[in-house]
Amino acid sequence: MNSQHQSNGHPRARRLIELDAFPFEFISQLAEMESWRKEVYRPIYHIHKWWAKRLGSVFRGILLGSALPDSENLVEAFYRQHDFTGLMVFDPFMGSGTTIGEAHKLGFTALGRDINPVACESVRVSLGPLNRDALMKAFGQLSASVGERIRALYQTADAEGHVCDALYFFWVKTLPCPACSANVDLFPTYIFVRNAYPDRKPEVRVVCPECAGIFAADVNDEKSRCPHCQHDFDLHSGPASGASATCRKCHHVFPIAKTAKAIGHPPAHRMFAKLVLNSSGEKLYLPVTRKDELAYQRCSEELHRSKLPLPTLELKDGYNTRQVLNYAYRSWREFFNDRQLLALGWLHAAILELPDDATRAALRTVFSGVLEFNNMFASYKGEGTGAIRHMFAHHILKPERVPIEGNVWGTSKSSGSFSTLFKSRLLRAIEYHAAPFELEIERTNGSSNGKRVFGGSAPFSGRVETKWPPPPKPASRAIYLSCGSSASTGLADASVDLVVTDPPFFDNVHYSELADFFFAWQQLGPSPFVGKRSTTRHVEEVQDTSAEQFAAKLSAVFAECCRVLREDGLLVFTYHHSRMDGWTSLADAVVGAGFSLVNCHPVKSEMSVAAPKSQTKEPIQLDVVLVCRKQIADIRKRSDTKNAFQRAVERATSKASRLKECGLALSVNDRRVILISQFLVETCAGRSAEHLSNVLLSSLTDLDLAAMRLLESQATQPANQVKRDEKQLALLDKKRTKRPSKDVKVIATPVTYRRTQQRLHPKAAR
Repeated sequence: MNSQHQSNGHPRARRLIELDAFPFEFISQLAEMESWRKEVYRPIYHIHKWWAKRLGSVFRGILLGSALPDSENLVEAFYRQHDFTGLMVFDPFMGSGTTIGEAHKLGFTALGRDINPVACESVRVSLGPLNRDALMKAFGQLSASVGERIRALYQTADAEGHVCDALYFFWVKTLPCPACSANVDLFPTYIFVRNAYPDRKPEVRVVCPECAGIFAADVNDEKSRCPHCQHDFDLHSGPASGASATCRKCHHVFPIAKTAKAIGHPPAHRMFAKLVLNSSGEKLYLPVTRKDELAYQRCSEELHRSKLPLPTLELKDGYNTRQVLNYAYRSWREFFNDRQLLALGWLHAAILELPDDATRAALRTVFSGVLEFNNMFASYKGEGTGAIRHMFAHHILKPERVPIEGNVWGTSKSSGSFSTLFKSRLLRAIEYHAAPFELEIERTNGSSNGKRVFGGSAPFSGRVETKWPPPPKPASRAIYLSCGSSASTGLADASVDLVVTDPPFFDNVHYSELADFFFAWQQLGPSPFVGKRSTTRHVEEVQDTSAEQFAAKLSAVFAECCRVLREDGLLVFTYHHSRMDGWTSLADAVVGAGFSLVNCHPVKSEMSVAAPKSQTKEPIQLDVVLVCRKQIADIRKRSDTKNAFQRAVERATSKASRLKECGLALSVNDRRVILISQFLVETCAGRSAEHLSNVLLSSLTDLDLAAMRLLESQATQPANQVKRDEKQLALLDKKRTKRPSKDVKVIATPVTYRRTQQRLHPKAAR
């Protein structure tokens, strides 16, 4: 039975998320569980690659906390079905669509905008109509036609000469020696296959530098003897080391990138090994044969004869593309070898011929996801884990010296192929569309397991519009997407109830520089977001290494959010940064746009072992949920810095303790993030953007010292640990949660919430 929440006559009803009682530790525990298998627990956001994806459980909690009155119990409400008919949520930095999808599940009308057409198209498909029967039929037709042709490209022979499927071909980059012109294989090591757990399984596969034979060895061996030619060599040391390579023939040492640039084209590639699947289903590592080389040559000839539409987009200079430009790459097409281009070109052309728009768009999105695994920047992860390391495992485009070529269509044991991603990504998303679920943590015998709770959301409607809703009333529970700068949206004044988002961080990954890899193929077919663009880069995108430019662009977007937000609406967003200029830029943007920070909540972000974090000495595993109201709604008096600092320490200590009590280990930078954000909340009222930034900068030393001692447990830590803390070099306690396994079905009763008709009074009590 639906019920309604009104404002009870109060001119400005406080929302749950404005209180310290907001249960961020509950959200953090769900986030930790979800982060282990994000693609399983929120598959709709993982059909296609996007960067800095956020966790669905966190944003469901944010949306509920932003809409529910302060008297609600979020833990109980989290699993109920809700109906926020008439309430509009806007995300100006839509990205992978987490805010939009979670808002749709809760019954909001959701408006999403992103400046990048790759993001917009992937969200349009993942949240739009996905007809399982139509997609299965189309997949079957593709498999019987172009799939057969592609599979034939990856047929080879096993050691006995029997025809079999190749799972992967192994390649090595080569360059001519500048001194003697001999071809130099850029092997960093002659080991090309190792196990993910070498202590338990030390066996590796090695290629002989003398005869190119393939054999097994022990990873702990310093030297090895080839059983085929008896050549002795150091299996751990190849010709390539760091930025240089050594010619085996004349021993000349030369710079790799400079040599590639001098010859005017990227390094060539030599195929040297293959992993095959024999008739018994056994995997075998074998050297390539002359027949394999001739088969590849025929692919090259066929590609050059064909008139397939292939990418023509050129690379442009940027932070994330500079390294490949130094290797003489000039176009995105050069990221693929000829067999990959032939197979991908055939497949893309066949998908474009499908008559149904929705089916074609969904399969093109799967195809686009295949690209990141099927290029010459992908590498082999080895045994005991997913086979292919996709090209975006690094935040820069790193030329892979020993790339792997996968079977584009794939087999039952393939990784990153069209057939496997169709099943693991698209079909999984279709199931979630029909029956969305939430995670609940179940603790038994000291271990934590996840169970799926169904009934808290209605099925996805599949209705996605690619233009803004017509005034005055949008369709109930509809999704509206728009591509362009969020500094100018075209939305009406005071038309949005909530702005919930995750803005980019300055001096971080430049998404558009990497997204052009996908856009090079996306622009070859129909899309409502491509237009006449030749790149996804845009002068107004909020991605800058300059703190001043970042603050100015983010402030322009937030100012637009202030314009379209109702007087009593909230701006809520997630953020973290390890550098102080990241926080001063944020303060400039928020206050300069007309908002005031009224509270903040630390929540678990990505999995603790995520690559970009585990590579830092003092990783940040928290995001801070920053809650803002329009400055006219913040009647707090300006506080002197000393009192504000004391309150910030007290509230930050309480919040950090709550996270610690639920088992989350906090690094120095985690504590610093909690304290800085709380200090901004305490000092924000009554200050200009410039004044707030100055207060923050002048308090830097005190904030750092307080962050190191934020928890009482610091006093009992060993002396060497305290010393490391003082240098902000404490190591992360990588305490991991057991992977979830249980599925339990729960049906919940829906509850309805309606927009209050009363407007905010400027003098309303907090």
